[in-house]
Amino acid sequence: KPATRLDAVKTVVSDFIKKRPGDRLGMVVFGEQAFTQAPLTLDHDLLLALLDRLTIGMAGNATAIGSAIGISVNRLKDLKAKSKVIVLVTDGRSNAGEMAPIQAAEAAAAFGVKIYTIGVGSSGPVPFIVDTPLGKQTIYQQVDLDEATLKKIAEVTHARYFRAKDTKSLSQIYDEINSLEKSAAKVKEYMQYEERFQWFLIPGLLLLLLMIILTRTRMRTIP
Repeated sequence: KPATRLDAVKTVVSDFIKKRPGDRLGMVVFGEQAFTQAPLTLDHDLLLALLDRLTIGMAGNATAIGSAIGISVNRLKDLKAKSKVIVLVTDGRSNAGEMAPIQAAEAAAAFGVKIYTIGVGSSGPVPFIVDTPLGKQTIYQQVDLDEATLKKIAEVTHARYFRAKDTKSLSQIYDEINSLEKSAAKVKEYMQYEERFQWFLIPGLLLLLLMIILTRTRMRTIP
């Protein structure tokens, strides 16, 4: 079934989020610039809602991979966690931003952050579905996927590079990452009680007092 690359990515990422219920997850969007769409959170419903709002070009039409990695690392570097992971998904070549991708990857490695990179789609002319005054139309645009850089980013951070040519392979890649990045955690549960018996005790005492007064006055019984 034909689908835009963004729609395919959103579907697969949504499924990935649902499979990691105990993880703090965040989302960084990048194009000509990079920004945090969602900070690290356990509120996955919010994350899914923000994911659904993503649109093509919302961060510009260039590709600032280094900036995206830098922002992501800044969010993760002080996190006290056994596993700190970035999943970088792109269909282009880095051509914007102030930080070079490899330099950003080296900074990630210094903070113990792994970067799994995923190259989406094919190189060369690729069909895109766009909205026009005449409805949805298919246009062809040149895509220049820089696999060498994506492989190097993964290598520097002791992770892996994957190539996804369709939705099925992308889903399989996320499943593999999901199985690779699992770690057991000990959780201490604490229960906090708030006593509210007084809300029932006070009215009960008042009713008891009223009964005593009535039985000794108007409702007094004579033997």
